Formats: sequence, structure tokens, C-alpha cells
Amino acid sequence: MRVVFFGTPDFAVPSLEKLTKSNHNVVGVVTAPDKKRGRGRKLSYTPVKEFAVQNDIMVLQPEKMKGPDFIESLKALNADLFVVVAFRILPEVIYAMPKKGSFNLHGSLLPKYRGAAPIQWAVMNGDTETGLTTFSLQKKVDTGQVIKKVSLPIEPADNLGTLHDKMSMLGAELVLDTVNMVESGDYKLLPQDDSLATPAPKITKETCQINWNDSADTIHNQIRGLSPYPGAFFVLNEKQYKVYKSELTGMYGLKPGEYRTTKKEIYFGTGEEEISILEIQPEGRKRITAEDFLRGYQF
Repeated sequence: MRVVFFGTPDFAVPSLEKLTKSNHNVVGVVTAPDKKRGRGRKLSYTPVKEFAVQNDIMVLQPEKMKGPDFIESLKALNADLFVVVAFRILPEVIYAMPKKGSFNLHGSLLPKYRGAAPIQWAVMNGDTETGLTTFSLQKKVDTGQVIKKVSLPIEPADNLGTLHDKMSMLGAELVLDTVNMVESGDYKLLPQDDSLATPAPKITKETCQINWNDSADTIHNQIRGLSPYPGAFFVLNEKQYKVYKSELTGMYGLKPGEYRTTKKEIYFGTGEEEISILEIQPEGRKRITAEDFLRGYQF
């Protein structure tokens, strides 16, 4: 089949790579426009564009999804199917274009965690299982009929980074399976049960700020779900500290927000028990272990 792939970040690259190595023909890639990044403000490609350029795949980078030039360029590709992985919301004029429709890969077991940050919220809520879903696109975001699901465990040692990478690879398998199913016609579209839907809204600064009145377990999961980016943080003596790794101690004694240190450990009191901070980043500095922090810094 002739496929156009829509995607932008690292998460989408394994899916695109899997499709290019299959018997399907990826005739074009749609990704976000180039941006100036870093101190030198150099123009840089998205990860998906980098892969496409390296593999001689045509790239489209629309500023506006409803732009007439972009729509005409898409039509000219004469695709059978559009595949969407970690891309912006598509208007109906786009997703309804191919004769076999369009589907999206979503990082949760829909209808659970509809929204922009499903992987983060699954970890922050302390879930022990998550998964991926492919579904047909329709007007309301993340509500389309399900084509296929696959689940995987969230291990106690997982954080956003490790789970993201696992799901990116598993998602690539699911994308190829779904494309094959669409080509063969051997599948059924299953409606989502809206009554079971839960939100996964965009991560904000408020989401990232640690509230020491929460339980140690809640804070620990918040740290895991936001590591390595953007990072959970707290403010102490008018300075911000990001926390990337923590450990539940089972110890009591410190009040919420109260801290104590040894030569190697940092402990904070929470609404229930104490939590040990293992990796920390002082404002304007690099991420370091608690032991290294205690050698050269103090709160």
C-alpha cells in the first residue's frame, strides 16, 4: 500500500523505520516545520525528518494543515492510508482523504488516558500496566473506533524515559500490524466506551511542582512520571531544585517539606512518610547524585 506517515518526535521514528522496511511504500512524510534551537539558534530538523531525509523519503512541513498548497501536495501522493504517530490534530479534510482512511497510534489503552500526556499520567498515577492503541481518526480527539490494542507492564523501576522507549518500539510493531490488517480488510472497528474515559492533559508547571503534603508514594510516582523531562521540582529558600530519582524509605519523623541530610543522603518529609532524593539538579546546574550534591552544595 501507498502510505503517508505523519509524525515529529523520537517516539515516532521506530514506527516509520518499521514501515520503510516492510512491503508497504512510504510515499511521503509529514512533520513539523524546522525550528531554531540551542544557543547558536541553528535550524534543526525534527527526528522524523532526519530519518526521512536519510532514507530519501519526500518530506512535507506545513505551517497550516488546511493550507491549499499542502492539501494539493498530499493529494498528489495518491496514498491509500495515512498513519499518524505523535503528531498534531488533523482536520477532517486531511484524515478523510485516503481511500482506506487514517489511523493514529496512541500511548495508552483507550479510552483510558485520552489527551496529550498518556505515558506521563500512567506513571504518575502509579499504574502497573499500560499499553498502546491504534484507532481510526474522527473529529473528537482520541475517540475514534479501536483497531488493535497491546499492553505492557509498568515496572517499579520504570520512569517516563524508560517506558517511552519501550512503548516506542512496541508501538512500531503495532503500527505495522495495523497497516497489514487495514490492507487485508481482516479487522473490526470497536467503539470506545466513553463512560470509561480518563483524561491525560498536557503537562504544565503546576503538574511538575512537588507538594510535600502529598504522600511519599504520590511524590515518588510524580518524580518517575516526569523524569527525565520536564522534571518534578520543589522550591526551597527561593531556589528551584529538580528531582529525577527518588526512593521510598518507610521512615517517619520529618514534617511535610522538612528535610535532613547525611553525608550521602537527602530525606524530605511528606504527608505520610519520608522520601529519599537520589538524583537532583540545583537551579542553573547539572543533574547529579545526592552524594555529589552534598559534597558541594547545601540547601
